[in-house]
Amino acid sequence: MSLGSHLQELQKKHQHLSEAVEEAQRHPGTDDLAISEMKKQKLKLKEEITRLSQN
Repeated sequence: MSLGSHLQELQKKHQHLSEAVEEAQRHPGTDDLAISEMKKQKLKLKEEITRLSQN
């Protein structure tokens, strides 16, 4: 897999998580821990995207 396609895949995953977090936050019954875990995953993806983009 080339770096460009890897970055695209990471960006898709980040966008998907972002949408999932927004959807979960709209429903008051959603577990705060689950939302927190999604946000952590999203941050890790963002850091990886940034790291790979700088190289």
